[in-house]
This record gives sequence, structure tokens and C-alpha cells, in this order.
Amino acid sequence: MFESASSSLRLWWLPVGAGGPEGWVVRISSNCWERWRARRERRPPGRLYHSVLEIKSDGERYVVELAPAWTPPFGIIGTIRGRNDRGVVATGAVGSRLLGWWPWFRYEVRCWPDGVIPDLEFAVGEPLVIPLSNERAQAMIDQVAKVPCHVWGRDVLGIRDMWNSNSAIAWVLQSGGVDAASMVPPTDGSAPGWAAGVLAAEQA
Repeated sequence: MFESASSSLRLWWLPVGAGGPEGWVVRISSNCWERWRARRERRPPGRLYHSVLEIKSDGERYVVELAPAWTPPFGIIGTIRGRNDRGVVATGAVGSRLLGWWPWFRYEVRCWPDGVIPDLEFAVGEPLVIPLSNERAQAMIDQVAKVPCHVWGRDVLGIRDMWNSNSAIAWVLQSGGVDAASMVPPTDGSAPGWAAGVLAAEQA
């Protein structure tokens, strides 16, 4: 439970692929991207992190994340809005919009009331906590449904940064008036997709 302001946010950093049945998809795609980046930059691959956001608005807690969508009922390619299971507000394709026809190649954007973070036990360090007004917290929650549903794993902005779960979290923060560009994961690693989310919010 939150112990600070009645409305606030918490940003957690977790090792990519830690825990949960969905972890292998994120781990494979992110590690392949990191190896490619490390080769281009002539450095060893680093440790990767993904982010999960909790928002509390006037006592109500929401978990915001982007994760593989493997639970029926399955939808169609592209963006599907209005689903309520696990607080799903949108879906998108993984790897290619053509592959998005199959449930195994889609992700979902979640804004889950009192949601579960199954791999929270693997979080590194304490979360970043930012107090918010009730109005600002609710506006940020409403903003989650507007996250761009770009193809997961693609460099959609041409900045050598893939679109993924970190992109969605960074977009929600930056578009909600929080300086996501100044937020960084633990010092021993990086968060692929974070810069893409910040830039997408700035360009909106």
C-alpha cells in the first residue's frame, strides 16, 4: 500500500524477464535488441530493466503496464479499446502488424484497478514516489488509454530505440507532466524503449 500522499505515483524498476510466464518473450526480444546495440557501440551487453507504474488517485490504486496479451477473448490486429479484463485499455502488435493477427504476437496496455505485479519481488531498490494532486493523478490514469500502440520491438521513431513496455510508461509520465527524461534505472543497466516513449510524448 501507498503510505505517502492520498494521490501519488510509484515507479518500479525490475530486471527484464524476471518472474511470470510472460517473462521469456520480453527477455528474448529485449536481449536481442541489447546485443545488437552493444555490437554497434562496441561495448559488452548491459543489464536491462523494465518499468511498472502504480498510480493512486484519491485512495484508488491502479497498476499501469504493457505486457503480452495471451488471455481470451482474443481480438484482431492493431488497436482494440474498451476491454475490461485486467484493466486492458488498448492492444497492439509485437514484431509486425501482420503477426498481430495471432494472440502470441500481441500486447495489451493495462490500467488495472488494484492490479497485481507478479514479479514485484524482483524489483531492484525502492520505488520512486511522487506525490500528486487528485486531479493530476486522475488525469494521468485517463491518459493511459491514449498510449500510442506502436509495434513492439520496432524503432518507430528512428532513434535506435525500440518501442516496448518502457516506452508506454515513459509516455504516460511525460505526457502527464512528469519529467520522465530525468528518470533512470539502477546504475548497472539501461531501460530500452524509455527514450522512445519520452520523445513520442514530446511530439504529441
